Amino acid sequence: MNVKETLAAIKAGEISVGIEIGSTRIKSVLITKDFKTIASGSYQWENQFENGIWTYSLEQLWDGIRDSYKQLSAEVESRYHTSLTKISAIGVSAMMHGYLAFSKEDELLVPFRTWRNNITAPATDQLTELFQFNIPQRWCIAHLYQAILNEEKHVNDISFLTTLAGYVHWQLTGRKVIGIGDASGAFPIDEAKGDYNEDFTEKFGQLEEVKKYDWDIHTILPKVLKAGEDAGRLTENGAKLLDPSGKLRSGSAMAPPEGDAGTGMIATNSIRKRTGNISIGTSAFAMVVLDKPLQKVHREIDIVTTPNGSNVAMVHTDNCSSDIDAWLQIFQEFAERLGINLSPEKLYETLFLNASKSDPDAGGLVNYSYLSGEVITEISDGRPMFVRTMNSNFNLANFIQAQLYGAFAPLAIGMDTLTEDEQIKLDVMIAQGGLFKTPVIAQQVLANALDIPISVMETAGEGGPWGMAVLAEYMKKSSEIPLEDFLDQEVFEAPETMTLNPEAEGVRGYAKFLKRYQDSLAAERIAGDKLLERKDE
Repeated sequence: MNVKETLAAIKAGEISVGIEIGSTRIKSVLITKDFKTIASGSYQWENQFENGIWTYSLEQLWDGIRDSYKQLSAEVESRYHTSLTKISAIGVSAMMHGYLAFSKEDELLVPFRTWRNNITAPATDQLTELFQFNIPQRWCIAHLYQAILNEEKHVNDISFLTTLAGYVHWQLTGRKVIGIGDASGAFPIDEAKGDYNEDFTEKFGQLEEVKKYDWDIHTILPKVLKAGEDAGRLTENGAKLLDPSGKLRSGSAMAPPEGDAGTGMIATNSIRKRTGNISIGTSAFAMVVLDKPLQKVHREIDIVTTPNGSNVAMVHTDNCSSDIDAWLQIFQEFAERLGINLSPEKLYETLFLNASKSDPDAGGLVNYSYLSGEVITEISDGRPMFVRTMNSNFNLANFIQAQLYGAFAPLAIGMDTLTEDEQIKLDVMIAQGGLFKTPVIAQQVLANALDIPISVMETAGEGGPWGMAVLAEYMKKSSEIPLEDFLDQEVFEAPETMTLNPEAEGVRGYAKFLKRYQDSLAAERIAGDKLLERKDE
């Protein structure tokens, strides 16, 4: 669309918005019917570790959503000299899983427990044994059952249990629904029925610890919807939550709320059987859409679904890029002390490009990027830790390479289960995430780490909220065309993609690094046990 056509679309409300609530950023994206981004807004935030729980304030959540939308609206006014008053479709996505429990008075019963908490091991062990289906620690049902095992008083008062995206959607529409991809991280899904697994809900309800409660798991979980199904309309109160100025009208069609894994699949066109994608951020996950069930239960492999309900094998790591961000902030501060003002993009580019001069095995350096525990490597309490020996080749290039290598290490370990134990063959994986904004470097490291060709699309840096906006736009076409055909034929007709193949020397170097990393995990465990959190006096 040209400027005149875009202006006409804005005035007519022929536009869609995707809002994604990530672990470090809340972002809003506005697209036209040809899927081009015409405005965006963002808000930075961080989780807090309070009373042994990783959490976010819901007050800050709404501040962030409003601020993100306000920036988007201001960009529309600046570029097109018109106010944003009408939006045809809106979709909300968020970091998956966690625990948001509400009373019948709609009061939050305990602070939001995020996906980052590894505090549900007894619950996941028992539920996995009961269902013969892997239940990860971060899933809603794991948090619920752990609260039951802990005999937490609030459990008796639960009337509604949902995810972060489901909560925001509820506030905007009044409807307690959830997209099937996000729902698959709340409770296991029956792919054939497109709903919660009835056999599992029955088994859960028969547990002695569960029988004593008046509620039923069916009644407290949100209704499951597939992509394109009617998820309600933006109410007047919802419009005011997004835009307190009052300019935004109610009535926008609302897409089923999804998890960030689902929007990642949409943004990389990876929802057909035997396709796969990787999302890199504060956490990381690899998604492989299955054409047959896995042969056995793997505790490091989650079974979730695409936004249209196909089963997906998911390798999820609780840690990825946060430690890189922290180290690069040190370099940023040093540059500022020298009177040098570097943009974050320039800083990352400069240091990442220097990593290309590193030794293939990062010079014997090891970095553990664990701001929290890590299920895949059985680390219950993480401590970011950089380690070297007297004979390590300690220089800047190897230091930065060790940061990248360490960020991808848990993902590489988990992917080995799929490619080696389950013999799943992948021709290519499509990757997205902020680390890929600097071309080539992180992409090549990931290709070497997984020994799989890695493709990055032009939307790599902003995939999630854009993917949710695409799902919102799909609301207008869902009765006419299946989602996978819609993506192939209309959204990704001619995608700009760059693919990098594994390099033999890099693959061997990463294998040496990964062996050293795994051999030294005992040191990380000891650090978690002995290096205690600082307590302010």
